[in-house]
Amino acid sequence: MEVHAHLWDGHPEQVRTFRDEAKGTLKFALDCPFCDEGLERVANPRGREADFLAEFRREIALVAFDLLLYHLQASHAELVGLPPIPEEPATAGGSP
Repeated sequence: MEVHAHLWDGHPEQVRTFRDEAKGTLKFALDCPFCDEGLERVANPRGREADFLAEFRREIALVAFDLLLYHLQASHAELVGLPPIPEEPATAGGSP
């Protein structure tokens, strides 16, 4: 959680929150510093609570940073000094 705390303390403006007017949902977005992939997710599917994004800004940002950390390890491990995520061995006959 130290990394998450650092990201929140030093970079809260990187997480954008907004209402998707077309779908009526509340969303958050965060760009990847290494590629164009980034991420965008629904924060509140019903979008009924007008103050939701402001009230839960910190929690939403921590989730966004967590997803970014997963992305960094999966796609840019060598750039951030992490070991790559090991691939799981294939199982005989398909799914477990």
